[in-house]
Amino acid sequence: MSRNEAVVRIEAYFDDGRFLQDLARRVAIPTESQNPARMDILYGYLQEEMQPTFEKMGYACRIFDNPVAGGGPFLLAERFEDPAFPTVLTYGHGDVVLGYDDQWREGLSPWTITQDGDRLYGRGTADNKGQHSINIAALQTVLESRGRLGFNSKLLIETGEETGSPGLHQLCSENADIFAADVLICSDGPRLSPTRPTIFLGARGAYNFDLDVDLREGGHHSGNWGGLLSNPGIILAHAISSIATPKGQVLVTQWLPDGIPDSVRNAVHNLVIDGGESAPEIDPDWGEPGLTAAEKVFAWNTFEVLAFKTGNPDNPVNAIPPRATAHCQIRFTVGVDPETFLPNLRRHLDAHGFPMVQATKSPKPYMPATRLDPDNLWVEWASASIRNTTGKDPAILPSLGGSLPNEVFANLLGMPTIWVPHSYASCSQHAPNEHMLASIAREGLQLMAGLFWDLGETPPDWRRVA
Repeated sequence: MSRNEAVVRIEAYFDDGRFLQDLARRVAIPTESQNPARMDILYGYLQEEMQPTFEKMGYACRIFDNPVAGGGPFLLAERFEDPAFPTVLTYGHGDVVLGYDDQWREGLSPWTITQDGDRLYGRGTADNKGQHSINIAALQTVLESRGRLGFNSKLLIETGEETGSPGLHQLCSENADIFAADVLICSDGPRLSPTRPTIFLGARGAYNFDLDVDLREGGHHSGNWGGLLSNPGIILAHAISSIATPKGQVLVTQWLPDGIPDSVRNAVHNLVIDGGESAPEIDPDWGEPGLTAAEKVFAWNTFEVLAFKTGNPDNPVNAIPPRATAHCQIRFTVGVDPETFLPNLRRHLDAHGFPMVQATKSPKPYMPATRLDPDNLWVEWASASIRNTTGKDPAILPSLGGSLPNEVFANLLGMPTIWVPHSYASCSQHAPNEHMLASIAREGLQLMAGLFWDLGETPPDWRRVA
């Protein structure tokens, strides 16, 4: 059977409803990793849904308990065909965020697939059950069409990504030989636009911290003490204004990368960001001056205030509050050391007259930044395969704007990382009414079947480009 016939076969898998049937079965399993009571269900997703699926495809499976207390389990499925073939690791996560059942639009449920036009509603459709279901189906189609993959395949499914992937780094560190591969090819996150296939090669890091001004015990009447007592909310607001301009330009220059590499700039500077229907309108004057929108989100660092509190916002009283706090975040690219963020901030605040503002790192570990060079041969190969299937030039993003546990694969295990997302930016990921677009799912099945077919026929010089 030919490549084209394999693509036609997977089109039929979508068109006759089998994809929707498989996805509906998986979405119905409430794998909420943020709910400690769901641990048995996380194991069930791996043991009762994933493992039988992989074993029917000729994979050997094993389930690993999480080395971190309270973390969800992992499944590794392996199919070894020939030591002369490249080995490909494919990653996905079976856990989802909380369902927020009562907040979905009338007629929708997080645990039931509902199709409304192009939208396939259900928790996990976009993140990540729909995405790894596409890749599993593509592998199965190549096997059915050719009788073999033509490469060695490992699939890793974790169940704790939505709680920060606890234990993933330790598991892979302690079993590096088991998880070793020549390349990572997997799917998560959004496309640049709904109609344009996308490849991203890493992810920006995420560093969270708190700013706190704690001046005294208890509040004091604003009539009697206003004008006499320092207001922590005002102090903290001014401290934040010293960190970023009114248009969001970062003023702590030590937080910023030393320019954008030419290969990265060439890949992103002309990209047009399109979040699809319901996406917010981009503010063109926000952020670093002189950069395109794509450069700002895929190749630069940003500072965000995620929450700000002083006094009692739900029930304000006539009192000068004793304390103000802000939860902040730096999204950062490769080329800066996150361990220097708070020391540099301390020097900045002191220099600007804010010694009373304390900065404290979030107790959760930060997510490191990763980036494969866009000139890597794996990128060229994957782009050509997708172009051959779809007739479209894929967008190449050196780094996803958000964060993923790609550091485990890129840095710890030392492999090139190719991510081919099957969602889009307005999918309501992590919110009520999460959905996948049927049009993206169908095209994703086509291009992944073509990509895995090509991997077994005409891989790049994989020994040279790792």
